[in-house]
Amino acid sequence: MTNWTIKDIPSQIGKLAVITGATGGLGYETALALAGADAEVILTGRNADKGKDALRRIRAVHPQSKLRFELLDLASLASIASFSYRLNADARPIDLLVNNAGVMALATRQVTVDGFERQLGTNYLGHFALTAHLLPLLRGAHKARVVNLSSVAHRRGRIDLDDLQASRNYAPWKSYAQSKLAMLMFALELQRRSEANGWGFLSNAAHPGWARTDLIANGPGTKGIMGAMAALFALLFSHSAADGALPTLFAATSPDARAAGYYGPNGFAELKGAPAPARIMPQASDADVSARLWERSVELTGVDWGIVAAG
Repeated sequence: MTNWTIKDIPSQIGKLAVITGATGGLGYETALALAGADAEVILTGRNADKGKDALRRIRAVHPQSKLRFELLDLASLASIASFSYRLNADARPIDLLVNNAGVMALATRQVTVDGFERQLGTNYLGHFALTAHLLPLLRGAHKARVVNLSSVAHRRGRIDLDDLQASRNYAPWKSYAQSKLAMLMFALELQRRSEANGWGFLSNAAHPGWARTDLIANGPGTKGIMGAMAALFALLFSHSAADGALPTLFAATSPDARAAGYYGPNGFAELKGAPAPARIMPQASDADVSARLWERSVELTGVDWGIVAAG
């Protein structure tokens, strides 16, 4: 695994991949690599024009690729339900679901259309609902995989079940860390439930380290002294979005990727480098908190895993 690259991706012929937040950054690089490995790829995002541009750019590199774009806003349960309805109506099994979309460290507390704190809602609750809606299609595939995007920031995260929406005490990085911890816990809990219920798919997680994407510019920003310092440190400790996508691609495609595994860069502090097993903090493995978070997430999103699993 030491020098794993996109050249090591096994053939994905005949497989269908769904990638959230795929019009730029890590999601785009993931879609580009999977298209190059002959997967059929559904790119999703909130902006149709960006979706068309992403398709154009991928086809310029891989002219024979099978691609399409679908509107999907992870900050809207209605959008998630509509997208999932369309895919379930097609009845095409999903071999790979990459839960990638996200927002980072919003300066002020914002809420989604459903009233969720925006980072928790977009990064975690939206993906929780999406995965539940797509469960029949994942179960219909042969050894499907679900990959959740977490972050090194999960190390500082805590699940505050008494103030999950940060309505009493909002801090940008605190809420971001909680959302990314929730994504890692979701991946681990999903694997436990897949095994217990015979759903038959593999769930794992990945993080990109410090990848140079628009996530920072669209979140905490890059202005002022902190921005100048971030730019300086980026020269030393970050890597490209393409390299940042490698842990996700390893988790999604490698025969060596484990159920409930977690992958990130192998360099200093897991900020950059080739894919390798990543450090999982103890709070992410707390099965009791994971179960309670799962039940709270069911209440908030209104999804019924029992019904969709039976269907």
